Amino acid sequence: MAWTKYQFMLAGMMLVTGSINTLSAKWADYFSAPGCKDTSEHQFTHPFVQAVGMFLGELSCLAVFYIALCQDRRRPEPRMNPGQSFNPLLFLPPALCDMTGTSIMYVALNMTSASSFQMLRGAVIIFTGLLSVAFLGRRLAPSQWLGILTTILGLVVVGLADFTNGTHSEYNLSQVITGDLLIIMAQVIVAVQMVLEEKFIYKHDVHPLKAVGTEGLFGFLILSFLLIPMYFIPVGSLGQNPRQVLEDALDAFCQIGHQPLIVLALLGNTVSIAFFNFAGLSVTKEMSATTRMVLDSLRTVLIWAVSLALGWERFHGLQVLGFLILLSGTALYNGLHRPLLARMPCCAAWLEQGDAQEGEGLLSGAEGSVNQQS
Repeated sequence: MAWTKYQFMLAGMMLVTGSINTLSAKWADYFSAPGCKDTSEHQFTHPFVQAVGMFLGELSCLAVFYIALCQDRRRPEPRMNPGQSFNPLLFLPPALCDMTGTSIMYVALNMTSASSFQMLRGAVIIFTGLLSVAFLGRRLAPSQWLGILTTILGLVVVGLADFTNGTHSEYNLSQVITGDLLIIMAQVIVAVQMVLEEKFIYKHDVHPLKAVGTEGLFGFLILSFLLIPMYFIPVGSLGQNPRQVLEDALDAFCQIGHQPLIVLALLGNTVSIAFFNFAGLSVTKEMSATTRMVLDSLRTVLIWAVSLALGWERFHGLQVLGFLILLSGTALYNGLHRPLLARMPCCAAWLEQGDAQEGEGLLSGAEGSVNQQS
């Protein structure tokens, strides 16, 4: 069936806002400005402050939900399903996972390129698949296991590309390796978040916007409070700020005062995550989860192309190979090969038999993470 104008708008919104989300976060990292007490000019490396901004964007989804609900109730025949009432603390465990995983990824983004950052996030398929088997009792199809193995191969190739390109990038080799490992570590936490959401949240029929907003509320409040002790925790050379503490929020605000364009980058991150969540959920509802997966892959290409055009990184052929392998692994896991095989008479019966025996992967259904691709 042909797409409607509304579906094209949703797809475009998801592609553009998803790309802006990563690019604006990386753009903020490139700014340099003096900090507090006339300290020398230094880079804006404040991952936890950026994470607070991202949760503020998620929190705005809660406001959108209640505005839409109020408008719907004014209609003669309300059509919006607000979902069941629930205990908000139900969202605390996945919100903690979201907060931890997002913070780690923002730290890693300071150490590696935007394209590698986006590609390595594909590792979430590996850990989500394994955790869904262990804790949700799922049975993965052979194609999904093959997708997981292909994804592992793709991660190795992308990591090898970063390793061989380390001497030609703005980051030293130890930073690149540490950043890549942190991104993969964060995907373990994201996978736990997805399993928790499916196990405890979706059975309560919670509206997706309300789910995203509630997690954003917890993440924003908790991480904002944690900025206080982070200001006093010394971490030595790991703290890329003049005081070498875990996070210096005051230094971030001073740098913003000296370089107002940083606000534009932070606002781009905050606003884009809100629109991206809305567009992603709408694409899954109006079209399919497979369409969402394809658009997410195109987002990686767009981020890569913009990074090359801006001179943020250099072209590396091995990275192209890694991306294609990762894309193949994602396609296999999400069943994108099925429409092609279904057209072949020799494979159609085999696919029908497999569908009757296997459960869907956690990432391939409409019930993926409520904050899947921030």
